[in-house]
Amino acid sequence: MGMDNRTPEPLVTVQGWHHTLTAGAVRARFVAAPMIRPSAENGKATMNVLKADKQLAIISALVEGNSIRSIERMTGVHRDTIMRLTVRVGERCQEILSERMRGLECRRVQVDEIWTYCYKKQARLSHEERHAPTMGDQYVFVALDADSKLVPCFEVGKRNMVTAYRFMDTLKARLAEKRRFQLTSDGFVPYIGAVEHAWGADAPDFGQLIKSYGALPAGPGRYAPPSLLDAIPSVVHGQPDPAHISTSFIERQNLTIRMACRRFTRLTNAFSKKLENLKAALALHFAHYNFVRIHGSLRVTPAMAAGVTNRTWDLEELIA
Repeated sequence: MGMDNRTPEPLVTVQGWHHTLTAGAVRARFVAAPMIRPSAENGKATMNVLKADKQLAIISALVEGNSIRSIERMTGVHRDTIMRLTVRVGERCQEILSERMRGLECRRVQVDEIWTYCYKKQARLSHEERHAPTMGDQYVFVALDADSKLVPCFEVGKRNMVTAYRFMDTLKARLAEKRRFQLTSDGFVPYIGAVEHAWGADAPDFGQLIKSYGALPAGPGRYAPPSLLDAIPSVVHGQPDPAHISTSFIERQNLTIRMACRRFTRLTNAFSKKLENLKAALALHFAHYNFVRIHGSLRVTPAMAAGVTNRTWDLEELIA
């Protein structure tokens, strides 16, 4: 074999690093870094910002159920940049929902919870991690107006009394004062105390749909829900209409969430790694659902059907 006569690259010591690298290695480490340019106003260095059309392409792909890495391949934007954009836009969407979802004239509200997880599944958490509220099982408590299909509010947390109380307090703040309405939930017991805590003597006509399920199918490969044996409407407070003690619309909303928000797709690695990211993605989803997306049966957006706005919003309004 012949000798390699190539001249070796000079070694470069980078301040603050614990390794001596070749010049080529230094170039490789910095080639993907964002370009920093002096600002025309004060001469200080500023980071480049994604162009508006690129931001719009990313957010459009997110609300249609695409994953972070697939968007990275489609747009050429690094996944970390996509995630930062998601958090920023999600925070703005949360502000929009908090400002716009006020004084709602809802007649029939259905509530339910949808499961997901952050960082690890609950069974995989260590003993110390099980005490962290940001890891493991997370439930999204969602309220839905059965008539306009509007989502007045949502809450993310553990499926416990604390989250249920916080969720009902938020729902009360979003609805019109002294507006009588009917509330329906599943058989989750903490809802009873949460409704009483939020409304007191002015509690709505409240009914629960108690469902009975059969035994789980046996086998290690089981991935199917148990069979529903019975659904019994139960009156908790006031005089709810038994014909409308139903959770059908909110359960259909759960499907919409799983179809439009990639983080909820089962048996993938698209789950949220941080609770902050999950909340931002949900705020983006619900803002898009309420204000931008035309509902299939209503032919208008839920926000228009509920009288919150008189027009269909553009997606750019959620980004700005």
